[in-house]
Amino acid sequence: MTSNSKLSAAAMVLVALGAGLGYGVAQWRAGVSPVGHFATSPAAASGAVTGDRKVLYWYDPMSPQQRFDKPGKSPFMDMQLVPKYADDAPTGGVAVDPRVAQMLGVRTATAEKQRIGTALQVPATVQLNERDISILQARTAGFVQRVARLAPGDVVAAGAFIAELLVPEWAGAQQEFLAVRGTGDEVLASAARQRLVLMGMPASLIQQVERTGQVQALTTVHAPTGGLVQELMVRPGMTVSQGMSLARITGLSTVWIEAALPEAQAGMARVGEPVDVVLTAFPGETLRGKISAVLPEASSETRTLRVRVELRNPQGRLRAGMFATMRLGGSSEEALVVPAEAVIRTGQRVVVYVVEQPGRFTPVQVRLGRELGDKLEVLQGLQPGQQVVASGQFLIDSEASMQGVMQRQASPGAPAASAALRLEPKGGAQ
Repeated sequence: MTSNSKLSAAAMVLVALGAGLGYGVAQWRAGVSPVGHFATSPAAASGAVTGDRKVLYWYDPMSPQQRFDKPGKSPFMDMQLVPKYADDAPTGGVAVDPRVAQMLGVRTATAEKQRIGTALQVPATVQLNERDISILQARTAGFVQRVARLAPGDVVAAGAFIAELLVPEWAGAQQEFLAVRGTGDEVLASAARQRLVLMGMPASLIQQVERTGQVQALTTVHAPTGGLVQELMVRPGMTVSQGMSLARITGLSTVWIEAALPEAQAGMARVGEPVDVVLTAFPGETLRGKISAVLPEASSETRTLRVRVELRNPQGRLRAGMFATMRLGGSSEEALVVPAEAVIRTGQRVVVYVVEQPGRFTPVQVRLGRELGDKLEVLQGLQPGQQVVASGQFLIDSEASMQGVMQRQASPGAPAASAALRLEPKGGAQ
């Protein structure tokens, strides 16, 4: 063959190859779907059969939105395409290959009913009963002659001497009373005696003046009740004015036990409910009382509510500032619980993943109740005996969210059937 003939033959081969390549490219472009998926061939449309399972299409796990009509290597990643089987399409949820679940550390737990106690133990402190406070005041102006050797923090008995006052104004009024009484005019004597009462003179002092016939310019101040001297504002030689506070005494016959109750358990505290109190100072000894008050204001810093119990303190053993433990409630009831780690809080919903069958999980929205240690009470959404994912559910949830499983279930009017997400190990179908 001549050189010209060889060149002509080579040119014809190149033209034929170019035409074939152009035709192939045109056919490939024509087979791309509007959403970017590869068109399925008639054979694939009818469904290829691998073993006993029908294959719908093949896909790249790293780009599952792209579908292919035959197996092979992914054009996106250096990995084999994975088959999508017809029996992989659940009514909703996530399908995970068992080997992948094992690698992800997926662990399940059972939603079960447990008999739980409603008792709650909270720390408490002993406080003085602020309803049992006595304030001693000067009834008129005078001078302090003597003061008992007391200091704030001392405990006094009822009737104990506090201070002695000299009241010149009372001395003049008493002299007038004695002079009027000496005239024998009962009406004037009664009026003069009433004047002594209105000046704030104690009845015992008036009787002493009547009995002895002598002016009593000194008056003593006694503790009206026994208790703790919290304030003592007088000293010998002081001048006091009318209404001036001399001392402040708080009774010790009863004390308050106050506890900070978490806001989530505030519903357990009701006035009149019985409580048990155990003090650190007296281990093994239980004091019983009732809730006397639930204060109406919660702490904005700690989100707690103050609960108050009033206890008798006949021997004065309960001292302000002591630590105690308050136990509220005591009844038990049955509740459906799941591990706290099984719950996913999205901010808008609370979700758990239920095991429909081995390797298949469905997100279920639940309504929670109380926190019971490492478990949570489920009020709505689950049934006893259902298996929930307790570990690895966040990986499943993230993959489900990428495929829109959660969104489809949340949207109103969504069809019952939804495309499943199937996670399989790299390298093809199992």
